[in-house]
Amino acid sequence: MSKVLVIAEKPSVGRDIARVLQCPKKLDGALEGGKYIVTWGLGHLVTLCDPEHYDKKYKEWKMEDLPMLPEHMDIDVIRQTSKQYQAVKKQIHRQDVTQIVIATDAGREGELVARWILKKAGSRKPCKRLWISSVTDKAIREGFAHLKDAKNYEPLYHAAVCRAEADWLVGLNATRALTCKYNAQLSCGRVQTPTLAMIAAREQEIRKFVPKPYYGLAVTAGGITFTWRDEKSGSYRTFSKERIQEIQKIISGKKLAITKADAKRKKKQAPLLYDLTELQREVNQKFGFSAKETLNIMQRLYENHKVLTYPRTDSRYLTTDVVGTIRERLQAVNSGAYRDFVVPLLRQKIQGKPSFVNDSKVNDHHAIIPTEQAPSYIHMSNEERKIYDLVVRRFLAVLYPAYEYEETTLTGEISGEKFFARGNRDLTPGWKAVYENRTEDEEEEELKKQNLPEVKQGQEFPVSNVRMTEGKTKPPARFTEGTLLSAMENPVKYMESHDRQMAKTLGETGGLGTVATRADIIDKLFSSFLLEKKGEEIYTTAKARQLLELVPQDLKKPELTAVWEMKLSQIAKGQLSDRKFMGDIREYATELVDEIKKGEGTFRHDNLTNKICPQCGKRLLAVNGKNSRMLVCQDRNCGYRQTVAKMTNARCPVCHKRMELIGKGEDASFVCSCGHKERLSKFQERRKKEGAGVSKRDVQNYMKKQQKEAEVPINNAFADALKNIKL
Repeated sequence: MSKVLVIAEKPSVGRDIARVLQCPKKLDGALEGGKYIVTWGLGHLVTLCDPEHYDKKYKEWKMEDLPMLPEHMDIDVIRQTSKQYQAVKKQIHRQDVTQIVIATDAGREGELVARWILKKAGSRKPCKRLWISSVTDKAIREGFAHLKDAKNYEPLYHAAVCRAEADWLVGLNATRALTCKYNAQLSCGRVQTPTLAMIAAREQEIRKFVPKPYYGLAVTAGGITFTWRDEKSGSYRTFSKERIQEIQKIISGKKLAITKADAKRKKKQAPLLYDLTELQREVNQKFGFSAKETLNIMQRLYENHKVLTYPRTDSRYLTTDVVGTIRERLQAVNSGAYRDFVVPLLRQKIQGKPSFVNDSKVNDHHAIIPTEQAPSYIHMSNEERKIYDLVVRRFLAVLYPAYEYEETTLTGEISGEKFFARGNRDLTPGWKAVYENRTEDEEEEELKKQNLPEVKQGQEFPVSNVRMTEGKTKPPARFTEGTLLSAMENPVKYMESHDRQMAKTLGETGGLGTVATRADIIDKLFSSFLLEKKGEEIYTTAKARQLLELVPQDLKKPELTAVWEMKLSQIAKGQLSDRKFMGDIREYATELVDEIKKGEGTFRHDNLTNKICPQCGKRLLAVNGKNSRMLVCQDRNCGYRQTVAKMTNARCPVCHKRMELIGKGEDASFVCSCGHKERLSKFQERRKKEGAGVSKRDVQNYMKKQQKEAEVPINNAFADALKNIKL
């Protein structure tokens, strides 16, 4: 009997598919049933070959060997996961397997995972494609009932290959050229370098910023606070103190006449559903989770709990075919805190409104919403529940009617000067009821809203108080992970060219990186010690600032990614030749290397310490990781690193801020920025008395984890390539 082999991207998804397809028999790296065999990758099992595969001379990093431009880019099995690759290959070549179903993640990178495995294994068997947005039993069954022809996705595969090869050619050549030229561990790439440049540009704005004092007037009349507004500029503030003082004198002791009293009934629709970037931004703002943490939590909610749809989406809309499943999704969340909001929706006919259903605004995957599977809260962590709650409430909100209110604006006049007051009166809570009086974030307005009494045009009120208000203009805020994600998604203001077509392309292609890669890019910038955190704010390091001086200008611009993504999108649609694109990339890589060779800059480590590396004897560098302080050997070939202090979740008993854990073993101590110090043993005693003791096992596990992290090589995009550096 012939069988169908299904290749999933990860073991958890593979096991889910195997259960639905009734494949109970355990094999080496696979599960088998009557008709199907299900196997899986561990993410990528195959990748592009290292430079030394093409020529042994590339083992040593030499400027004269650059650029590296292999005629054909070859692929190889990833050594760490080769065992699973062999298990998958064995199933591919079984004689009874007559068809293969690609069931990796439905997207560009998912396509690459499966196709490279099949290519490396030398498979020529016919293929089908499973294309689903959630991994619930129902979605899997429906997906297998409507399998697509894999040939339809070949252009998507070609686009994925071009992305990988282009990043190899540009990233590795530019990184090797910079490292050889300046004798330092410097890496760059078409997404990470413009991201770094945006943060540096913001820092430059802050440094150059000079605060200017501004002034305004607040008048109390008839129990209402009115705000002065400049008739010419329409602003509620002026930079002229003399002008405000003069107006203050003129209006004191006068009456305010109501010249206009406008009451308008207004509607406000629910905010759009979440895509990954918007969710990461909001979670960072509300809970302080990093973009990477949020994505990892979302993956667990998608793969393990199966309660949310595919997280790596850049759409905030649903497609019309999803509307028919909304009732089942509502029934899945019809319990606990959501019951009061779900029951009214289930009593009525559910319709897909244009405000959240739009086929033209969905590419590969629709917005993130709950699945038809009921959640098991007892098996969810606190962090998972927080994110699940955000998604469920946003999903319920779009199904509710608009929030309706009456907005009243009063215009008053005193001696020819105009004054305004504004107030709202709630009429119908609509979708706001879902948030149980928790206000959604709104931009701060110049004109504060207040409860207004009933006032008619022509009424006059004596002015009881005139108060000059003042403040200073503020510099732009430093980036947090949340605001950096937003800037990466829409980097138009950081473009130098101001080209409208380029700006349009950036908007259409989703900015720098993709929803799936942005969190990793930010993490790489931290782990390469190009960024550091102070509280929630992000700062560039001295290494980053020097790198931006040395790197070719082109690599710092968002425009490069705009051009690439536009062309990759055309390749995915079959509108552009992949050969033409890769020809241009080879020329570009050559130009980059030439530009770096001609560079006249210098690089200097300004974070060298007097502490010596125990492995190679060179001086160590003091660096700030994302949540720790470390000593790292300046020699990349050595790779030694030691954690000096790590930020923990332990709270200071004095100021309640998070404390650092410094030292190891019996010498370990907690230290707070407020000055409080406490030995680990004393901390454990205190916590035990408070009823929240930390067991010895907890501490041992923590210390082991710390040691393990200290031994892990620096996780940047070119870590493997950099490890063999010979300077």
